[in-house]
Amino acid sequence: MAQCVQSVQELIPDSFVPCVAALCSDEAERLTRLNHLSFAELLKPFSRLTSEVHMRDPNNQLHVIKNLKIAVSNIITQPPHPGAIRKLLNDVVSGSQPAEGLVANVITAGDYDLNISATTPWFESYRETFLQSMPASDHEFLNHYLACMLVASSSEAEPVEQFSKLSQEQHRIQHNSDYSYPKWFIPNTLKYYVLLHDVSAGDEQRAESIYEEMKQKYGTQGCYLLKINSRTSNRASDEQIPDPWSQYLQKNSIQNQESYEDGPCTITSNKSSDSNLLSLDGLDNEVKDGLPNNFRAHPLQLDSSSDPSNSIDGPDHVKSASSLHETKKANTGIIHGACLTLTDHDRIRQFIQEFTFRGLLPHIEKTIRQLNDQLISRKGLSRSLFSATKKWFSGSKVPEKSINELKNTSGLLYPPEAPELQIRKMADLCFLVQHYDLAYSCYHTAKKDFLNDQAMLYAAGALEMAAVSAFLQPGAPRPYPAHYMDTAIQTYRDICKNMVLAERCVLLSAEILKSQSKYSEAAALLIRLTSEDSDLRSALLLEQAAHCFINMKSPMVRKYAFHMILAGHRFSKAGQKKHALRCYCQAMQVYKGKGWSLAEDHINFTIGRQSYTLRQLDNAVSAFRHILINESKQSAAQQGAFLREYLYVYKNVSQLSPDGPLPQLPLPYINSSATRVFFGHDRRPADGEKQAATHVSLDQEYDSESSQQWRELEEQVVAVVNRGVIPSTFHPTQYCLNSYSDNSRFPLAVVEEPVTVEVAFRNPLKVPLLLTDLSLLWKFQPKDSSGKDNEEVKELVTGEPEMIGTEVISEFLINSEESKVARLKLFPHHIGELHILGVVYNLGTIQGCVTVDGIDALPRCHTGKHSLSMSVRGRQDLEIQGPRLNNTKEEKTSIKYGPDRRLDPIITEEMPLLEVFFIHFPTGLLCGEIRKAYVEFVNVSKCPLTGLKVVSKRPEFFTFGGNTAVLTPLSPSASENCSAYKTVVTDSTSVCTALISSASSVDFGIGIGSQPEVIPVPLPDAVLLPGASVQLPMWLRGPDEEGVHEINFLFYYESVKKQPKIRHRILRHTAVICTSRSLNVRATVCRSNSLEDEEGRGGNMLVFVDVENTNTSEAGVKEFHIVQVSSSSKHWKLQKSVNLSENKDAKLASREKGKFCFKAIRCKEKEVATQFSEKYTFADIIFGNEQIISSASPCADFFYRSLSSEIKKPQAQPSVHAEKQSIEDAVRLIQKCSEVDLNIVVLWKAYVVEDSKQLILEGQHHVTLHTIGKEAFSCPQKQEPPEMELLKFFRPENTTVPLRPSVEQLSNLIKTSLHYPESFNHPFHQKSLCLVPVTLLLSNCSKADVDVIVDLRHKTTSPEALEIHGSFTWLGQTQYKLQLKSQEIHSLQLKACFVHTGVYNLGTPRVFAKLSDQVTVFETSQQNSMPALIIINNV
Repeated sequence: MAQCVQSVQELIPDSFVPCVAALCSDEAERLTRLNHLSFAELLKPFSRLTSEVHMRDPNNQLHVIKNLKIAVSNIITQPPHPGAIRKLLNDVVSGSQPAEGLVANVITAGDYDLNISATTPWFESYRETFLQSMPASDHEFLNHYLACMLVASSSEAEPVEQFSKLSQEQHRIQHNSDYSYPKWFIPNTLKYYVLLHDVSAGDEQRAESIYEEMKQKYGTQGCYLLKINSRTSNRASDEQIPDPWSQYLQKNSIQNQESYEDGPCTITSNKSSDSNLLSLDGLDNEVKDGLPNNFRAHPLQLDSSSDPSNSIDGPDHVKSASSLHETKKANTGIIHGACLTLTDHDRIRQFIQEFTFRGLLPHIEKTIRQLNDQLISRKGLSRSLFSATKKWFSGSKVPEKSINELKNTSGLLYPPEAPELQIRKMADLCFLVQHYDLAYSCYHTAKKDFLNDQAMLYAAGALEMAAVSAFLQPGAPRPYPAHYMDTAIQTYRDICKNMVLAERCVLLSAEILKSQSKYSEAAALLIRLTSEDSDLRSALLLEQAAHCFINMKSPMVRKYAFHMILAGHRFSKAGQKKHALRCYCQAMQVYKGKGWSLAEDHINFTIGRQSYTLRQLDNAVSAFRHILINESKQSAAQQGAFLREYLYVYKNVSQLSPDGPLPQLPLPYINSSATRVFFGHDRRPADGEKQAATHVSLDQEYDSESSQQWRELEEQVVAVVNRGVIPSTFHPTQYCLNSYSDNSRFPLAVVEEPVTVEVAFRNPLKVPLLLTDLSLLWKFQPKDSSGKDNEEVKELVTGEPEMIGTEVISEFLINSEESKVARLKLFPHHIGELHILGVVYNLGTIQGCVTVDGIDALPRCHTGKHSLSMSVRGRQDLEIQGPRLNNTKEEKTSIKYGPDRRLDPIITEEMPLLEVFFIHFPTGLLCGEIRKAYVEFVNVSKCPLTGLKVVSKRPEFFTFGGNTAVLTPLSPSASENCSAYKTVVTDSTSVCTALISSASSVDFGIGIGSQPEVIPVPLPDAVLLPGASVQLPMWLRGPDEEGVHEINFLFYYESVKKQPKIRHRILRHTAVICTSRSLNVRATVCRSNSLEDEEGRGGNMLVFVDVENTNTSEAGVKEFHIVQVSSSSKHWKLQKSVNLSENKDAKLASREKGKFCFKAIRCKEKEVATQFSEKYTFADIIFGNEQIISSASPCADFFYRSLSSEIKKPQAQPSVHAEKQSIEDAVRLIQKCSEVDLNIVVLWKAYVVEDSKQLILEGQHHVTLHTIGKEAFSCPQKQEPPEMELLKFFRPENTTVPLRPSVEQLSNLIKTSLHYPESFNHPFHQKSLCLVPVTLLLSNCSKADVDVIVDLRHKTTSPEALEIHGSFTWLGQTQYKLQLKSQEIHSLQLKACFVHTGVYNLGTPRVFAKLSDQVTVFETSQQNSMPALIIINNV
C-alpha cells in the first residue's frame, strides 16, 4: 500500500470515536448560520481534545486517554441512502487528484527506474469518508449516540422552556418506535444543555441570568453558556481570521466536489426505482412541521432537483447534475466563521473540553461500571470482569467451529437487553475510550457467545474488533490475530452479504498488515475484495495492492504494473477518468520498450482515449501516435481502428487552433536519406523512330562505376575546352542528387526548370493510407539580378506561385506495408535560394477497405476518387543527415556529420537547354556493320547555345563525318542499295588493280596531341538559337566483340552569354547495342622474292588475307560478299590482287573461309608522308562494280578511329640509360626492318532475310599489320587465362639483361634474291662443264649502312642433301664483303658450274649482315630466300 499521512495507531482511534447528537432550536441554528455553519459544523475543527484525559476503569484503575476526539452531528432521522453514500465517495475520490508539480519517488528495481507517487491522498480521503459515513447498525454500538447536546439561544423568549421542548423531542426520537434511526447507545442518554449567546447582538446580563437558572435546574455538570459571534459579519474584511472549517467541509460537502468528466461512453440508468430514493426522511408532513429544520433531511440525501436518471449510474458511476455546478459556484466565495474572533475559537475549544471532562467521560465511566455490574450479577461470577476473563482464558479451550461448518443464521437478532449485547456494548465503550485490554477481553467473550448461538453477523463484528483491539493493546502482549479478520471478512461477504462491513475489515486489516511490512498478505487481502458490485472500491483496492507489490523488499515490478492496469480499467468503469489515465501512465513505465508491443498498444490506446475524454488532446495525440509508429503486430482491423481514432482526435486538435502551425504527422514513414532530387525536365518518351537521349532520370538506379565514367568523360571534355587543364573551380555536374552523390555544396538549379523531389514513403500498417493534396513545403529567399538579397525574406509555404510553382498530387495511395515513392515538382520562376522543408498532405484512410476478418479487400470501384473516411492536414519534415566526417583527428575521435544540402538549391539565371533525339538508331548490329542514323539537336530554352561537343570512351563506334563537305556524303547515291558509303560506279576493267586516293587524319578530327574521344559536333554557324533544331547524319559501326555494349555519349555545351555560376551544361546518353558475329579477318604480310617492279626498286610485299564467316545465321544472315579490300598506310599501298579467280563475287556462306592474296608496294616519293605528316594513302581493290571511296566518310572515319584506339593502347617503354643509348638506337634500326605499317580495310555486304524481306547490310573490318610474318586479327583474340602457379617466396635477383634484338629481327636486315633462267640447255657431249650466269641481288631493308658478307662455300655436308639437290659449284670469288647504304640494292654477278643434267637448288649462298657502326655481336645470318630451283637439260 502507499504511504499514509496517519499511522495505523492514529488512524483507528480516529475512525472510531464517541458520537454525540446535537439538537438545536431554530434561533440557535440561526446564530450559527450567520457564520455559514451549522452547530455541528461549528464544533468540528475543535472536536479533538488538546490535553490528556483520565478516567477510572471498573477496577478503579486510572486510565489515560490521549488525543481523544468526539464526533458531534445533527440528529438525522433517516439512515443515509447507499446511493447517496456512493455518490459522496465518488466525488471525494474525483476531487482528490495528485498535486501539480508533486515530486514523485524514483524507485529502482532491477533495470527499471519508475516514477511513482508515494502517497495516494484520494485513497485516504475515500477511506476517511467511507468510515465516517457508515450507517449505524444493530449488531455493534461504536457509532451509536452516547449523548445529546440540546442547544438554544439566549435571545429566545423562553429559553428554559425551549430546552424542555428539545429534551422532549430527543426523548420522543429515541424511545418512540416510529423512529428506528438514529441509534442510541443506552436508554438514558446524557443530555447536555448549551445556551448560545450572540455577543455582538444579545444581552449579556440576560444570558448570564438564564445560565444561572439552567445551573439550578440541570446542575453545573450538565449545562454550558457558549458565547459566539463577537463581531458582525460586515466587519469581516477588516482583519483576516483563519478559516479552520474549510478543510472539513470540503471533504464532506457534495457541493464542493469538482464534478468529474464523463467519457463518451453511453450511460444507462440501472435502477428504475431511483426516483423513489429522493424523499429520504420518510416523515409525514405534519410531523415535519413540528420538527426543527435541522434534521428533516440527511446531508447525504440526493439533490431532488436533479434528473433522477442521471443521479446514479451503476454502483458508483454517477453523473454530476447541472445544479451542483451552480451550488459550487455559489459556494466558492463563502467565508466560514465570519462573525467569530479568535477568542470565540478559544471559547468553542473550551466548551468541548468542558463537555468531555464534565459530561461525556463521567457518563461513559458510569455506564461501563453499570454494564460491568450487570454482567457480573447476570453471570453470577466474581466481582471483576478481569478476573472473570482470566478464568475464561485459563480454562480448557473449546475448539472453535470452522466458519464453513456453521449454518447460515446471520438472520438471528438479539433483543436490546440480551446479555450478549451488553458485553458487546461494554467492549465498544472500552474501545472508544482506548481501553484496549478490557475491550479485547469483552470482544473475545462476546465472540464465543455469538459463535455458540451461531449469530454470525454479531460474531463477525466481535472477531473484527477483537483483532483490532489485540493489535492496539499497549505493549503488544499478543500478536495480531489476522485469522480473526479473515474469518470476519469471509462471514460479512459470504454469509451476511454485507460488502460495506467486509470492506471496512479489509481497509483496517490491510493497514495493520502494512504497518508490519506484510505487503504480500495485504495485497492478497485487497485483491480478495475486488468484485463486480463496486468499480470504485475495486479500483482503489487494486491500486493499493499494486503499491504493496512495489513496496516489497524485492519489488515485484510487473505485478505492480499489471494491477495498475486493472485499477485503471476499474477507475475508467467508475467514471474516474483522471485516475484511470494516471494508473495507465504509471504502468506504461514498466511496459515501455520491453518488446511487449500488444500490451503497449493497449495501454497507449487507453491513454489516448482517456486523455481525449479529459480534453488533454496533446497527450491523446502523442499516445495514438505511439501506437501507429511502432512496428505494430496488431491485426489489420485493429490497426484500422487505431488509425481512425487517431485521425478523429487529430481532427479535433487541429480544429481548436485552425490557424496554428501544421502538426507533424507520424504516418507514413519517410526514409529521408533515400530522398532524391532531380533538376530538369522529365525525359520525353520515344516518338516513332525518334528516341530521346536517355540523359539522367529518377528511374535510373545509381551505379558508382558508371557515375565515375561520366565524371571522367566530363573532366575530359572540360580539359579540352580549357586547353588541357581542368579549372580549380570545376565540379562535376550533378543532375540527380541522392545519398551517394556529393551533397556538401549547394546544388545549382536553373530558373524555369522544374526541381523534382522523390520522397520515399513506407506504410508500416496493414491498412492502406491515402494521402491527398500532397505537395512540397518550402521557403524561398528571392534575389535580384545583381545578386543582393532582398530585404524581406519571405517564407512562402503555399502561396506565391509567381515565385515558385508547386505541383500538388491530388491522391497518393500507399497500400498496406508498401514502400512507394512520390515525385513532387517545384517550378522556380525567380532566382534566389530555395529551401525544401518537407511535405504537406492530408492523411486519411480508405473507407470500407478492410473486411471483418482483417484481410484487405479492394475498395468499391470508384471513379478516380477514393472515398476518404476522415483525413487531417499535416506535415512531415525532410531532415537528411549528412555523411560522417572522418578526415581530421578530431573528426575521427568524435562523431561529427557534414552538411547535406541536396534540398537547398540555389536558383540561377537562365541557361540554354539542349535536347538530343536519335532517329533510326539501331539496337542490334553485326560486328563491324556500318549504319547511318540521324541526330537531332534541339535548343528548348530561351538562350542560344554554342560549343557543342560530344565525348565518348568509344569514339570508334560513331562519327559525324569529316570536316569538309567533299568528304561527307550527305545523302546516299542512288546505286544498287541505299549505302552508308560514298560510292562510285567503276569500270569493269579495273578490277584487279588498286584505285588510289589520299586523306589526312586532321580532316577527321584526329590530329596530333588531340583527345580522340572529344569530338566537336559540326553545328552550322556553331550556334543553336532558341527553339532551333538541327539534324546531322551519324554513322555507327558495330563494335568488333560480340555481345551487349553500353556506349556512353556525353554532350557538352555552353551558353553564348557566360554565366558566373554555371559555365557549361551536359546531356548524357547511353546507347545499348547488341552485336552479333559477322566476319573474322586475319592477315599476314611477307616479303616478295620478286625484286622487279616498275620503279626498279625493292620492297614488294605479299599480303595474305583470310576472311572467315563466323556468323551462325543468328541475325538471319544468308551470306557475306566481300565487295572491296582497301589499304591505308603512310608508306605502303596495295597494288593488285594476285589470286583472284574468274568468279569475281567473293561470297562466304555460314562458316566458310576465303583467302585473298595481294601485292603491296611502297608509295612513290611524292606520296610518302614525311615523318610528322598525317597523310595516309588509300588504295582500293574492288570485287564488285562500284568503288567505295575509302578515303571519305564514313570509311576513313572509322579507320582513323580504330587507328587511334590502337595507338592509345599502352606500350611498355623500357627506361634507357645514357651508355646504352647507342645500343638502343641500333636495336631500333634493326627492329624497323621487320616493321610495316600497313592497314587493311575489308568492306563487305551481308544479305539478311528479315520478315521475308531481303535487306543488305554493309560493314568494314580493319586489320593493322605491324610486323612481317606475324599474323594480325580484326577482332581482339581472347587470351587464355594463365595456369595457376605456386607462389615463390624469394626475391628475384636484379640482373639487367643487355638489350638485344631477336634473331628473327636481325635476319631481316638484308633481302636476297637470285635472278637466273628457270631452265638451261647445255650440250654436255660437246662441253663437259656447264656455266650459268646468276645475279644475286642484295637489298638493304634498313635505314642504316650495313656490312654484308656473302659466303658461297657449300656448308651442307649431309649426303641426303647432296642426293636431293645434286652438287654444283660456284666459280670465282667465294666470299664478298660489301657495305650497303640505306635501302641500297646491290647486284653481284656469279657463275654456277654444273656437270650433270638435273634440278638444282641455287639458294646456297649464305649472307651475314651487321650494322656498320656496331660491334660484331649483332652479325647474323640473313634469311635464305626460297629454294631457287634450276633445270639443266642436255641437248
